Amino acid sequence: MTALISYTERFIAGIGRIGSLFLPLLMLTILVNVFSRYALGLGFIQLEELQWHLNAIAVMSCLAWAYQKDVHVRVDAFHARMSPTARAIVEVLGVVFLLLPFLWYVTGSAWTIFKYSWNLKEGSPMPSGLPARYLIKGVMAAGLSLLFLQGVAILLKSLLFLFGPKTYRE
Repeated sequence: MTALISYTERFIAGIGRIGSLFLPLLMLTILVNVFSRYALGLGFIQLEELQWHLNAIAVMSCLAWAYQKDVHVRVDAFHARMSPTARAIVEVLGVVFLLLPFLWYVTGSAWTIFKYSWNLKEGSPMPSGLPARYLIKGVMAAGLSLLFLQGVAILLKSLLFLFGPKTYRE
C-alpha cells in the first residue's frame, strides 16, 4: 500500500510542478494586459480570457499538491496543538465525512459539465474570445479528480499511521 501511496503522490507532485510553471506566464499575461489597457488604451478580450485560463490551470493542477504538502488553508491554531495521533484521527474523519463526499459530487458534476461543453465544442461567447472553452472545463474536472485522489492517499496514510506497523509512525 505504501508503494501505491508513493506512486500517487509522485504523480500529483509532478502535475503540480508542471502547473506551477504556468504562474510566470500568467504574470506576464497580466502585465501585458495592464500595460496595453492603461498605457496604450487598448483592451483585448483574448488576454483577459487567457488570464483566467492560465489561472485555472495553475490552481487546478497545484490544488492536490498543496494538500499533499500540507500548505493548504487549515485551522492551524487547533491543528498545531494536537498530538500526531489526534491529527491523524481528525484527518481520517475530515477526509471520509467532508472532503471525499464533497469532491465525489463536485468532481462528477465537473466531468458532466466538461462532457456537455465538449459535445457543444463550446467556445467563448465573445466574438474575439478564445475558442475551445471545453478544454479549461476539462482542466477543472481533472484538477478536482487529482484532489480526490490525493484525499484517498492522505486517508490511507492516516490509516497506516493509526493502525499500521509501529515503524510507519516513526
